[in-house]
Amino acid sequence: MSEDSNLAVTRVKSTREENHPSSAKLTIKGVKSAEAKIVDSETRAKLLVKLKTLPAAPGVYFHKDLDGNVIYVGKAAVLKNRVRQYFHNTNKDPKTEALVREIADTDWVVVDTEMDALFLESEMIKRYKPKWNILLRDDKNVNYVRIDMKSEVPFVGFTRTPQDDKADYIGPFYSKVPLEKALRILRKVFPYYDKPYDGKKTLNTDLGLTPGIEVGKSSPQEYKKNLRKLKLYLQGGRHKLLKDLEKQMNQAARAERFEEAAEARSQLFALRELQKKIVFSDREFLDISSDQALLELQRILDLSSPPRRIEGYDISHQSGTNVVGSMVVFVNGVSDRAEYRKFKLRRQQNNDFANLHEVLERRLKHDEWGRPDLILLDGGEPQLEAVKDLLGPAGIKYIGRDKDGSHARNARVEIVVPRNIGYEHVLLDSGSHLAKLIARIDDEAHRFAVTYHTLLKRKGMLK
Repeated sequence: MSEDSNLAVTRVKSTREENHPSSAKLTIKGVKSAEAKIVDSETRAKLLVKLKTLPAAPGVYFHKDLDGNVIYVGKAAVLKNRVRQYFHNTNKDPKTEALVREIADTDWVVVDTEMDALFLESEMIKRYKPKWNILLRDDKNVNYVRIDMKSEVPFVGFTRTPQDDKADYIGPFYSKVPLEKALRILRKVFPYYDKPYDGKKTLNTDLGLTPGIEVGKSSPQEYKKNLRKLKLYLQGGRHKLLKDLEKQMNQAARAERFEEAAEARSQLFALRELQKKIVFSDREFLDISSDQALLELQRILDLSSPPRRIEGYDISHQSGTNVVGSMVVFVNGVSDRAEYRKFKLRRQQNNDFANLHEVLERRLKHDEWGRPDLILLDGGEPQLEAVKDLLGPAGIKYIGRDKDGSHARNARVEIVVPRNIGYEHVLLDSGSHLAKLIARIDDEAHRFAVTYHTLLKRKGMLK
């Protein structure tokens, strides 16, 4: 992505300039009025020249406004064709025309397959929260993969509206057809039911697309084990899954469980072959050298390079009971759920500072998890003070997000940075790339901690 900058930081209050001579108010049916900077002819001419370098390859593109903000993220089977349509196709609806008038620059990331673009698009929309993806989005095209692992025999389905029913919802994805195609391919490796189980044999049973519980080929327990592998793959844990399968195969072979070893080997080989057809984003190919949020963090924290691996931490409990900690991981600005970790505190106490200290102390014992370039804590100066004796000697940069306990979507984004003497409070522009990244990491750490706390609480009630 390009290196045009977006002012992300103010020490007192955001004061973004909105006095561009081309500003105009959008009044489109179904779209709230908003000040928009219309692109002039000179800027548009430069962009059209740049678009001539678009490759004939699949990828994800980022439309940006005059301030450098990402205002729309899309995917394409052929970048060259799709992106140029915005500027040459005259049959556009009013909303799309309004979007095009704001596009001052476009960047793109090339990927291996259209499927790769599908999953990267989903991650990038969650990453940047572009305003036009919301304004243009048709809810009929937003889909989640739903798997209810609590069912005796779960099935894999699609939904547009996730419910609070404790099922697993993976997404959102913004194109159903390629998502269905991806799952059809994965079903050959991890057979599953695509409708509620009724115990009847079907054509899919003969084709090997179901686990075959209905004919005694598998058990519900074995089926759920394979479903967990499918979930891990969908959530971006392809590399971890390959390692786990190889380990399972070797252990089973040494124990002379040859049938289990053969199944693991078949899945391992099938997944390696699958990489040629569909590659879920492994987040390694992103060019972080031009990511505005990471560059801004590099500048604020005086780092030698943009922070590649950022870990976020939070604590959750109820008056000192069922105390848990969460660790979420973002690589190159994108969540890597396969790297998430949760901690059940050994000492149950209503002391967030001591709890946070225990979580970080235990985390630092795991070198095999990789070294973080930056740690983000949920809290301000007291939380940072509680762990400085651990992170300081370890040479790991750390900051806090101080928001007075508010996890509302519109909570301000203020980070607390340890300095040689005391702490510096940096209030971020709420619309900046850095503010969105910090908020997403912090919110994800909070969600993951609360989910684990709630699980332990429910288990306690059942005893």
